[in-house]
Amino acid sequence: MVKIFIVEDDVNVIKILEKIIIDKNLGDVVGKATDGISALEDIIRMKPDIVLVDLLMPGKDGISLIREAKNTYKDIQYIMISQVSSKNMIAKAYESGIEYYISKPINAIEVETVIKKVIEKIEMNEKLEQIKNIFASEYVNSNDKNKDAIEGVKRVMERIGILGEAGSQDIIQIAEYLIDTNQNMSKFTVKEICGLFTDNPKTMEQRIRRTATIGLVNLANIGIEDYMNEIFTEYSNGLYTFEQIKKEMDYIRGKGKERGKVNIKKFLDGIVYYGKREL
Repeated sequence: MVKIFIVEDDVNVIKILEKIIIDKNLGDVVGKATDGISALEDIIRMKPDIVLVDLLMPGKDGISLIREAKNTYKDIQYIMISQVSSKNMIAKAYESGIEYYISKPINAIEVETVIKKVIEKIEMNEKLEQIKNIFASEYVNSNDKNKDAIEGVKRVMERIGILGEAGSQDIIQIAEYLIDTNQNMSKFTVKEICGLFTDNPKTMEQRIRRTATIGLVNLANIGIEDYMNEIFTEYSNGLYTFEQIKKEMDYIRGKGKERGKVNIKKFLDGIVYYGKREL
């Protein structure tokens, strides 16, 4: 069962939340606090799975509490509870790292639904962690053939001019995983595959997209100079689509207003395919 901690300056609200959690068998209430200062110490010490936290409290408000707690222990999931309806305050709450926002007065069905959703996320994270561990084990035991394929991936990236870019290591890391586990991107969303390697998959995805886009631009420039260049003909439709390369070429020439776009899943599958073919 998940461990739940309640931070709320209204004792009656704590009792209501505790009753909902117990009656619906949502988890174990391992601690309670009526102010943010004492709550911070208890949360860091107890490491609960979920914290239900009031927004406005004496001493330390909910947003400050969450930010400070996340600096010490990042794996806790936070649900904010408040009667505040200000969009700016709610936005700040989400920016601090909460998963959901529950409005007062407390609605038992809403509390149950939200906690169940957070539990589902916790369970998903545990499964992804298991996949990470499998990958780590397989990586250690990877054979020479797979290592050669990774070197092939690097050579392809060098040919399209992205090997030294910020997202190149992210691409290599994913390619290595796909090669070692003999999988392709049809089984993953980009967010899911990035989530195997980082707690911030969105940032990793952005780095990959920027790097892959640089490769697209480089290929478009090669095509403008020499339409029959072997690098252009080899990779323009294997890593990207010729339609998007053509859009980028027209944009560079000033003949079009729309730039070429990258399909990250196609790009990653393509980079793995060419890496293996380099063997």
